Amino acid sequence: VQLQASGGGLVQAGGSLSLSCSASGSIFRANNMGWYRQAPGKQREWVAFITSDGSAMYRGSVKGRFIISRDNGKNKVYLQMNSLKPEDTAVYYCNLYPYDSEMWGQGTLVTVSS
Repeated sequence: VQLQASGGGLVQAGGSLSLSCSASGSIFRANNMGWYRQAPGKQREWVAFITSDGSAMYRGSVKGRFIISRDNGKNKVYLQMNSLKPEDTAVYYCNLYPYDSEMWGQGTLVTVSS
């Protein structure tokens, strides 16, 4: 099973984007869900995760700018990204948290221009 992220695009610095990810119900409801990203030439890193009961954690560089949320009824997890910076440019993925290596999807590209 792969998790598919969508909603990426090109945005100017300071702008916003909203990403979404769909998962099957059996995977989604019982698990913490995370957003990850991989910038060109860099390793994939976690961005944020949300527990099954809605508690969220963020990496320091996005704290206060990004908001992770989930809709258990729709089996979706979201990432609202505000005040985007060029260094946020990356392919963004969703997965369980901690990730399951077999669930990486293609990700969605976010490009932030300066």
